[in-house]
Amino acid sequence: QGEAQDEATLLAEGQRIGAPLLVKAAAGGGGKGMRLAHNDRDVEEGFEATQREGLNSFGDKRVFLEKFILNPRHIEIQVLADEHGTVLALGERDCSVQRRHQKVVEEAPSPAVDDALRARMQQAAVTVARDVGYVGAGTVEFLLAADGSFAFLEMNTRLQVEHPVTEAITGLDLVELQLRVAQGEPLPLTQDEVTLTGHAIEVRLYAEDPDAGYLPQTGTVALLELPTDVRVDAGIATGSVVGAHYDPMLGKVIAHGRDREEARRRLADALERTVLLGVRTNRSFLARVLRDERFVAGEATTSFLDGWAPAEHDDVADAAVAAAWLHLTREAAAARRAPALAGWASSGRQRSLQQLHGIGEDDLDVTVTRDRDGLRISIGERTFVASGTPDALVVDGCRVDMDAIAVGGEGDRVLLRLRHRDLDVRDVLLALRDVAGATGAGVLSAPMHGAVTAVEVAVGDRVTRGTPVVAIEAMKMEHVLEADVDGVVTELASVGAQVATGTVLARIEPDPDASGDTDG
Repeated sequence: QGEAQDEATLLAEGQRIGAPLLVKAAAGGGGKGMRLAHNDRDVEEGFEATQREGLNSFGDKRVFLEKFILNPRHIEIQVLADEHGTVLALGERDCSVQRRHQKVVEEAPSPAVDDALRARMQQAAVTVARDVGYVGAGTVEFLLAADGSFAFLEMNTRLQVEHPVTEAITGLDLVELQLRVAQGEPLPLTQDEVTLTGHAIEVRLYAEDPDAGYLPQTGTVALLELPTDVRVDAGIATGSVVGAHYDPMLGKVIAHGRDREEARRRLADALERTVLLGVRTNRSFLARVLRDERFVAGEATTSFLDGWAPAEHDDVADAAVAAAWLHLTREAAAARRAPALAGWASSGRQRSLQQLHGIGEDDLDVTVTRDRDGLRISIGERTFVASGTPDALVVDGCRVDMDAIAVGGEGDRVLLRLRHRDLDVRDVLLALRDVAGATGAGVLSAPMHGAVTAVEVAVGDRVTRGTPVVAIEAMKMEHVLEADVDGVVTELASVGAQVATGTVLARIEPDPDASGDTDG
């Protein structure tokens, strides 16, 4: 590290330090501006590339070299310092699970740090902060080698993303303390009064595709349901637009437990209950990380995710589950409107067509047939047998975990979340609004195949719940559909139209305060 910024000097210094090396941007941060070098050629290429990135990202093209420690742990110490000479160390955080040098999972305390090592690392961090006259909240970061030795990495002179895990085990509000210190107040406790209780783990929920090299994703959040029994720091809601101009982190989920295993189980369960549809995220990937046997054993280093294999999915089986659920949902809606005709078709067989997106590389065309033996789902050359209800679904003899199902979307999109997949479905006969119509959202759909025989209202009419809207006839049996909400009619079928089960016959824009029928 020095003022000389020529290639010859870097090559000479690199040979003196010894490979492997990191070529780093002096003004870098957040995982940007660093290149791994195993030989002189890597140093030369890394020098030029890091200069460009440093200049473009930070306005500073200076670089320096440091020894690269193989398979270390990333351990950092949270410090707080006031203007009155007090510098506190608040334990360590283990941030070893990283992708592209950016943290994904953080926990406190570290499973690799005992009391003696903690004392040494905390003293080093306090010394750094005191020697530079630091005031405020900050983090001193280290790389911990397998032999227990550690080396200074950098100091972040701010409160970091992962500070909630430290708050969880210390019981301190770091934001409040930082503000009080900034106002000149002394810290209200001493080092001896800092206690660490239990274990906390945080994951960063990113809009990215881990199975495609962690590529950032964009889109509109169609449905967001966050767990309430763990801490969640998020800046999105249903309807939020995730663009391409900012960091892809959408939020953080933090669990605290009496020990590491309890915290890990709580967090994994919270992630599996989280619903975030419309934008591809790393939610299921994070749950996989927490269940990985190496993470469970506390053995994760900074190379933990290197070569991480994409999740193995039976795309066709997932598609069959989604198709069966959609078809059963349609049947349940029809049964509520015309119980006597539930499952009826003049041919004794009902068939629907669906197209599923977001499952594998290609769209999947699905045919669902209802006959006397149940549902048969055909996808390419494979056929599945399904039975049950939307709340108790069995596919090829296996019960689907319906507690993990959620639905959201808009227009003709149905976004379906199973336990470990977020599926994008386009049903050519039943759009999302038709599914919603079964729960009183102002959408009236045909309960059977037949012909529209009467339309009792006009587009633009205001109707109240219970008002006859449209009638449909099949096999000399007529069924009248009534408004299920108060509102204004926005769409109507035409008299004489031949319709299939599930076809939308009318739409009513509900009044803002209309409660509607919330059956099912």
